Amino acid sequence: MTTQQTGLKLREEHLCHGGKIQFYEHFSHTLALAARFGVFLPPAACAGQKVPVVYALAGLTCTEETFLIKSTAMAEAARLGLALVAPDTSPRGAGVPEEDKDWDLGTGAGFYLDATRQPWSTHYRMGSYIAQELPEIVEQALPLDSARRGIMGHSMGGHGALIHGLRAPTFWKSISAFAPIVHPAAVPWGKKVFTAYLGPDQAAWRAYDAVCLLEDGHKHPNTILVDQGEADQFLQRELQPWHLQQAAEQVGQKLNLRQHAGYDHSYWFVQSFVADHLRHHAANLKAG
Repeated sequence: MTTQQTGLKLREEHLCHGGKIQFYEHFSHTLALAARFGVFLPPAACAGQKVPVVYALAGLTCTEETFLIKSTAMAEAARLGLALVAPDTSPRGAGVPEEDKDWDLGTGAGFYLDATRQPWSTHYRMGSYIAQELPEIVEQALPLDSARRGIMGHSMGGHGALIHGLRAPTFWKSISAFAPIVHPAAVPWGKKVFTAYLGPDQAAWRAYDAVCLLEDGHKHPNTILVDQGEADQFLQRELQPWHLQQAAEQVGQKLNLRQHAGYDHSYWFVQSFVADHLRHHAANLKAG
């Protein structure tokens, strides 16, 4: 199926490391709004060969451009023959009152879940967009191998990668995260958005919390890779990776949690270890 048949509009295209960076727009039936995403196609995909694909979820305030521009991931992705798909972080222009008031709620802060509370629930459905609509559209239009699909993310995107990977371990065959929000039900960022998007009943929050998902029996057959900077300004208040470590140990989830002295929350940190993450995904996806 062509990009035209799937309703994709190519906005930009650039050669990069022998492959291509492309930015697309389409109407999302899930979000009921126009949506944008970016793609890196390695040389093999540009030649028409189906390649493994990793979906890269960015953090608060970011867009579909952020990971592809700031991560410096393309050289290693080209070498490994991995495609990258980078969605936006929220709907845009939903018209929710005050959706642009706070940087950690609303625009740029979709948290990769489906809101159930008005006025958010009409458009803020990034959970279903990531889990269903985006992969279906992208993998129909581009030479991507739907049997070899992984997911990764940074910060809020790390949260998204963990919850989607744990909720659908046969769909997402590999998972990794940089500085993820591992237990949003227990920290200020998560409590704020969960209350707004899902309501006050904390039982409804568990489906979107990686620690709770592990506690409730969701596991992934492959090792999850997580990198965390020890100088991260959000470490103690918002990220608290020790909760993920404890939950993984309790249920027998294979987890490689690496902590790095001196590194903060920025993309300088992501750049430093992104090649390791791509190799992690390539090893899992090419074995599958």
